[in-house]
Amino acid sequence: MAKVTYHGDLKEVQGIPALAALLAAQTAPFDRGEWFAALAGHCGLKPVFALACEGDRAALLPLMEARDGLAALANWYSFRWHPLLSPGAGALLAAIARDLARRTHRLLLAPLPDESGEAQALARALRAAGWQVALHRCDSNHVLPVAGRSFATCLQSRPGALRSTLKRKRKRVEVVLHRRFDADAWAHYEAIYRASWKPEEGSPAFLRSFAETEGAAGRLRLGIGYAAGAVPRAIAAQLWSVEHGTAYIHKLAHDETAASLSPGTVLTAALLEEVIERDRVGLVDFGTGDDRYKRDWMDSVRPRYRIEALNPGNPRAWPGLARLAARRLARRGTGL
Repeated sequence: MAKVTYHGDLKEVQGIPALAALLAAQTAPFDRGEWFAALAGHCGLKPVFALACEGDRAALLPLMEARDGLAALANWYSFRWHPLLSPGAGALLAAIARDLARRTHRLLLAPLPDESGEAQALARALRAAGWQVALHRCDSNHVLPVAGRSFATCLQSRPGALRSTLKRKRKRVEVVLHRRFDADAWAHYEAIYRASWKPEEGSPAFLRSFAETEGAAGRLRLGIGYAAGAVPRAIAAQLWSVEHGTAYIHKLAHDETAASLSPGTVLTAALLEEVIERDRVGLVDFGTGDDRYKRDWMDSVRPRYRIEALNPGNPRAWPGLARLAARRLARRGTGL
């Protein structure tokens, strides 16, 4: 039976070939070791990596210490979270699920995708290991499957009001796109964010570190929109990245004083054209949240799920188990 070990830093186990191969195979920013290290280094999260290896297979659950048990190593910057598994590593995931009962009384895991059955598979593994599991939808992920279409064709399927706005305002906003990190452009981004409707940035250091890393790897797509004039003024900014055929829209903001120019619409269109026509992506991912502007640009919605797992053998879990039983009883009583 595979041994399960726990680590606060992946550097402690970087010499394990199966783990190195697993991490090297990841194709999205939220699944890389660098992402987890940045969350720990800049966002104050305390990782607990649950690892099982056997031969050339590995299973890794990136977790963190939480106020009440362990949680997914993720925050507001994470579009998704899921176990990282080598092909055929289902037995290793089951071993971690069993061993975690010795480690904690509660797991809170989100936002889980289920396009390939990830959420359901993890819920089954935890239930088989004796956990009481509640699986609920917790968020939405808006995406645009490009399916070989041109930017012009994708634009034609957008709402008429959006296309009309773009036609009227496009020439009033000058767009500059950066594929490498540029300190001046980043200063514009930060100034625009402060002047926008957005709340205070959770971790500016994390975001800059991410932009620098993506820029060095050639994955960064940073767009700045300027109000046209004798002295162009930065009024909109968007942070995207492109990786393995997917464009991720991480952050966007515009100066509220320039809202009449619709700079966000113009900038989104410019970046969308860039990733479709130049990068040839197959999917554009607008992250989580059900904002109207995301529905205007994207075609499809994918659910995101949360797992709450409670360990019946640990007395600390009993109050949570009582609440879970009460919720299930209430749903049964309403026929839901």
